[in-house]
Amino acid sequence: MSLIPEHALMPLRRDGLDPVPALREAREDHPVRDFPLPYGVKAWLVTGNAEARDILGRTEGLSTDFGHLVGSAGIKSGQNPGGLGFTDPPEHTRLRRLLTPEFTGRRLSRLGPRITEIVEGRLDAMAELAAAGEPVDLVRDFATPIPALTICELLGIPYDERDEFQALSTARFDLLSGATAAFDKISDSLVYLRGVVERQRDRPGEGLLGMLIREHGDELDTDELAELADGLLTGGLETSASMLALGAVILLRDPSVAAMVRDEPGSVHGFVEELLRYLTVVQIAFPRFATQDMVIGGVEVAAGDALLVSLSGADRDPRLTPDPERFDPRREPTPHLAFGHGIHRCIGAELARMELRTAYPALLRRFPHLTLAAAESTLPLRTTSVVYGVDALPVSLGAS
Repeated sequence: MSLIPEHALMPLRRDGLDPVPALREAREDHPVRDFPLPYGVKAWLVTGNAEARDILGRTEGLSTDFGHLVGSAGIKSGQNPGGLGFTDPPEHTRLRRLLTPEFTGRRLSRLGPRITEIVEGRLDAMAELAAAGEPVDLVRDFATPIPALTICELLGIPYDERDEFQALSTARFDLLSGATAAFDKISDSLVYLRGVVERQRDRPGEGLLGMLIREHGDELDTDELAELADGLLTGGLETSASMLALGAVILLRDPSVAAMVRDEPGSVHGFVEELLRYLTVVQIAFPRFATQDMVIGGVEVAAGDALLVSLSGADRDPRLTPDPERFDPRREPTPHLAFGHGIHRCIGAELARMELRTAYPALLRRFPHLTLAAAESTLPLRTTSVVYGVDALPVSLGAS
């Protein structure tokens, strides 16, 4: 009973890079539909864009508090990850207020030169591997190190500890072994990060953690700091790594798209926005629980019901943009939900955009003849992960 039943995993399944047809059929049948879950949980699957935006934007009547999950699938109160994702106002408001100044465009702009250095360093490392006759894996050598180095830089966490938090980050999103196992990984991550916080309390660094300790150390205890760092670390690592890798697959499918991104500097903004919409690697938003009766999309939702918002389904809704199943790098940017919406919208959205806009053109300029070194059909795509991704992406750099 620790395993999640197959029908409940449908919103996480994909056919290559596309959501499975069953998700589109669910949206066409009704954008808010009954979605039976085990353990007596009454749930609704939301696949329509307008309905998803309505739910994510509500500040009253819905809760993401972790307490609603306790008891479901054996989840214990001690597994509470805290942070922003599983917290309601006013606590959520207090915590987000402390973080928001560090994620404004002006503050983030100081990271721009460092991101460029990180990207160029990874490109150098890939060239060295190829020159030595070693295989190059775009996940291992490019897509993962770039956000890992960036988030370490932001938080002030030693990069030589990246393997530990990287493994904890990836494992938590895979629901193949059930929700309990995923929350166990979060608990492991928090144990590690509490140690990081304690070290920074003794000697605050120059990163975000050090800043929070110096300026708000009396307002935040060790658990709260670890929980905030956990949310930023995993949210800023796994999602960006998946986007960088899967976006590269899109580029390598079509040389004309790669040429556009490489040779037309003004095109990268629209390309990245369409990529975010089309891939929507975070497939489901944090579950919402109704705290009062309400009507959403013509459906009566009762207090206590769970609402599961399929972000990948909502971003393929024809009401958002025409022909949504087609990737169009010149499409007018849409108000997609790849970063969520409302008070729980990803606080690091602009940082992720900076990484993507820097990394893709640099990759294509350095290696204009980059190709996949394996058939796309053989790539090890994840099958049950909340954050969709690929575990390896072998490439040939070609003649530079």
